[in-house]
Amino acid sequence: MATVAFHTLGCKVNHYETEAIWQLFKDAGYERKEFEQTADVYVINTCTVTNTGDKKSRQVIRRAIRQNPDGVICVTGCYAQTSPAEIMAIPGVDIVVGTQDREKMLGYIEQYREERQPINGVGNIMKARVFEELDVPAFTDRTRASLKIQEGCNNFCTFCIIPWARGLLRSRDPEEVIKQAQQLVDAGYKEIVLTGIHTGGYGEDMKDYNFAKLLRELDTRVEGLKRIRISSIEASQITDEVIEVLDASDKIVRHLHIPIQSGSNTVLKRMRRKYTMEFFADRLNKLKEALPGLAVTSDVIVGFPGETEEEFMETYRFIKEHKFSELHVFPYSKRTGTPAARMEDQVDENVKNERVHKLIALSDQLAKEYASDYEGEVLEIIPEEAFKESDEDGMFVGYTDNYMKVVFKGTEDVIGKLVKVKIQKAGYPYNEGQFVRVVEDEMTRNMRMSS
Repeated sequence: MATVAFHTLGCKVNHYETEAIWQLFKDAGYERKEFEQTADVYVINTCTVTNTGDKKSRQVIRRAIRQNPDGVICVTGCYAQTSPAEIMAIPGVDIVVGTQDREKMLGYIEQYREERQPINGVGNIMKARVFEELDVPAFTDRTRASLKIQEGCNNFCTFCIIPWARGLLRSRDPEEVIKQAQQLVDAGYKEIVLTGIHTGGYGEDMKDYNFAKLLRELDTRVEGLKRIRISSIEASQITDEVIEVLDASDKIVRHLHIPIQSGSNTVLKRMRRKYTMEFFADRLNKLKEALPGLAVTSDVIVGFPGETEEEFMETYRFIKEHKFSELHVFPYSKRTGTPAARMEDQVDENVKNERVHKLIALSDQLAKEYASDYEGEVLEIIPEEAFKESDEDGMFVGYTDNYMKVVFKGTEDVIGKLVKVKIQKAGYPYNEGQFVRVVEDEMTRNMRMSS
């Protein structure tokens, strides 16, 4: 039996796509091996979001070649899309496929085995206009399933290479999304995370259909679904209609990840972001009115070219005032090929690091404050796995709907179920909880009552 091993770099979308590529291999009769083992085929799914992403991707490719010099080495993903020639130049790379045409990979492997000539299967992503259907009926992670609903981005922010790696925005057919969601729920998943390159932009390339409509349909048509989580949404995509849907739904969780990148209008302009801070503040206020207790997490880039101390402090004050519940903070790093990398006034590394530390300290403080509001409350979580960092046995960990990580004492059989847990001690990164009970779904309860 032929064997295949995978290594994924980068974002959630890449992890989703690796699972989809694995399905193709599985259907062709392959057995999956760990990446550290000897396999007939190695698939490396690469990332190019930073120059470091490229470098790490090259290291992993070389590791696979060393692992089994006779194996077939396939490289796919964003770095493969933007720099196929660079990858083809690595001795030992056999096949390069970008961020589309993944279903051709198996055919390329056969072709390579016959001809023994390296294959460059990368096409012009800017010409892609149709969402590539890749089915993922199940995931290695048992508790929440990702569901990719769109591909590409039309924004061209000055720091970002992704449109060149992923192409322009294309949405998945809504019926396919519903079908796939139902399949995942039928496979036992309680929570679905909607994901994409520019998730909230779903439907912008369609007539008479949009993200709010998709959310509404997932909410009403998918039977047995308990939670819908949106992996990320831009402020400009949070329309009043989206807020209405969030307000009316009891499945869409009280957590949104809204990338802010900077809290200064002058920096946002240089980044070519599509909103002002006044607009962002207005969206946050409307959201919190509709969804009291909403957790808002965000991404921030500090030290963007030309960022002054005052511009940084504008960001700091905005985040503090609007009480974000957690931040992912990144020091700006030059991405070759983007306008920002060519800008004058690059910020000194030490200044960047100082600002990063300030924002991380603020994030920790805000996360603790947010969690402390829930001390003594009973919240629902879906336990994901045993908690390895505890000295005590039988500890499990999972997320509440508003994205707080809770550790509690329980038994193996709670994993993947919806359970109620009382928050006994709020903290960050973990809250301590006490198991209350498993939440039965209506069906089981009705069956019990009727018997």
